[in-house]
Amino acid sequence: MFDARPQHNEYLRHRAQQFRSQVQRRLDGSLTEDEFRPLRLMNGVYLQLHAYMLRVAIPYGTISPDQMRTLALLAEKWDKGYGHWTTRQNIQYNWPKLIDIPDMLDALADVGLHAIQTSGNTIRNVTTDAYAGAAADEVADPRPYGELIRQWSTDHAEYQFLPRKFKIAITGSENDRAVIAAHDIGLRLKRNDRGETGYQVWIGGGLGRTPMIGQVVREFLPEPDLLPYLEAIIAVYNLSGRRDNKYKARLKITVAERGLDVMREEIEAEFLNRRAVFTGVDQDYLDRLKALFAAPAFRDAPEGDYQVKRAENPAFRSWTDTNLTAHKAPGYASVKVSFKAPGQTPGDASAEQMRLLADLAERYGHADLRISHDQNVVLPHVHKSDLFALYQELKGAGLATANAGLISDIIACPGMDYCALATARSIPIAQEIAEHFRARDLEDEIGRIDIRISGCINACGHHHLGHIGILGLDRAGVENYQITLGGDGYDIPAIGQKPGAGFPAEEVVGAIDRLIDAYLELRSSPEERFIDAYRRVGMAPFKAALYEAHA
Repeated sequence: MFDARPQHNEYLRHRAQQFRSQVQRRLDGSLTEDEFRPLRLMNGVYLQLHAYMLRVAIPYGTISPDQMRTLALLAEKWDKGYGHWTTRQNIQYNWPKLIDIPDMLDALADVGLHAIQTSGNTIRNVTTDAYAGAAADEVADPRPYGELIRQWSTDHAEYQFLPRKFKIAITGSENDRAVIAAHDIGLRLKRNDRGETGYQVWIGGGLGRTPMIGQVVREFLPEPDLLPYLEAIIAVYNLSGRRDNKYKARLKITVAERGLDVMREEIEAEFLNRRAVFTGVDQDYLDRLKALFAAPAFRDAPEGDYQVKRAENPAFRSWTDTNLTAHKAPGYASVKVSFKAPGQTPGDASAEQMRLLADLAERYGHADLRISHDQNVVLPHVHKSDLFALYQELKGAGLATANAGLISDIIACPGMDYCALATARSIPIAQEIAEHFRARDLEDEIGRIDIRISGCINACGHHHLGHIGILGLDRAGVENYQITLGGDGYDIPAIGQKPGAGFPAEEVVGAIDRLIDAYLELRSSPEERFIDAYRRVGMAPFKAALYEAHA
């Protein structure tokens, strides 16, 4: 019924040993690449443009200092000294040698990490809010539920050969920071009128070549019914999902073709069957998980000279204005460490930076670290009296960029610099936009804005959800960039719309420049964000500004 083996390092070492044998057979020619492919994908190994790539799961984005140091070790010993944070709270290593990957998996197993189900037509890494357990507005910490789902789904025989990959996200608050509407299944923790905890359940979201916003299939699911309801959804999808065309095999297509009402009826019927065989062991285990995710012992102490340092140091004040988030505990804040300094590859982290963050988490952050889906790192629990010391150490390492949520904090996939599927570059475009607006000294004036870039239609950069989205395509051998406007994964989930034709690479920065200038003229006040101005005035004035140079 419920299998908790994946939490044990011994199990992870066994999986790594299996893969070591498979790698050896590939290297000695006993397995062809076609025969090896499904085996490596089960262990998170891709074949990219220039080398194999290893994608390591960081379940629900939570990582300990020791685990972070192991990620640094992998980067330094078996890669080129860095890793890449992804939009699914994973880390990717782009340059390992195939013969070394089993050793990398062994090192990960020593600290309870792995690469299982980071690929393939199975349930991928469960994602959640990077501020889970710290956010002032959450109903409950979503991570115990994420861990329950992770253990239930890992190596679950029924879910290893789904019609297509399957993604689950869970958020603990009404303010959705996990983008649940863009997942096959999205869960929002909530309480009913009697104060009981449960879930609002969304299904059928997803991006890629056919982007769709999910729909609510259950307004309130009681907490004990989580696993049987998830099983019911996946069972219905597994039987009715398309297998004749991989582009139409996602749950979103099944929901769109069959209709939400039909899907709901079948899910509810299957749910009754599944719930009848659950014995409650999952709930007993969930109670133990909740204890494991209990909040640390927060300090009851004054803020010290925090406000004085803010007044004395404009750079520190700017950083606290942009990179801090309200915390549930008095005297604390959550800190976002930006890996988006203008000119930097978005989301790349060096071994030295990883080790520093591990040290800082132990020194200032209750030994807790989070990987956010926007390719940054969060220290969720920092007392305000420690913020200036933390800032100084981050600044010394080049990690104190005060741009969280600003125009240079761009989400971008690796694009054609690494990915075999990409049709255009993402990284250089992100770098050029960030450097351009830093040079114009407009970041603070522009305020909160979400720009996302994908290098192909698979949308790993989540461009559909950007206030400004950028999709790189190949047009007769030339890179062309389609811009979309009005996307949002948080406040009001929406897919961005195309205003018109795309732009060659050398014109993208100018196009974004015109959009921003139009926004600064159109907004009703300095407090009105780009997305709010767009919703108020519509596409027309932005489209006119975007194409004025081509009129």
